[in-house]
Amino acid sequence: MHDTTLSSQEIERLAHKRAGARMGLLVHASVFLLVNLGLWTLALLAGRHWALYPTLGWGLGLCIHAAVVLGALPGSRLYQRLLQQERDRLQLQRDPW
Repeated sequence: MHDTTLSSQEIERLAHKRAGARMGLLVHASVFLLVNLGLWTLALLAGRHWALYPTLGWGLGLCIHAAVVLGALPGSRLYQRLLQQERDRLQLQRDPW
């Protein structure tokens, strides 16, 4: 693997991008918890369990959001590994397409 050092501007840009993405995930998770708490309260007061469906659907979306933020952001290990694999493939080929 190639050792690449980032400039201070690149580090700052990447740090802002990653912190913003993590903040977005935190807001998403907080809203998920608050809204679903309200939905479950209403559902249980009505003697029903209908809140399960929006919780599961939204929960899936939250899990996907978390996977993207924690695993595939530029600068993450997964992203860096995939990027390096593509660089290596391109270096072995003259015409990448």
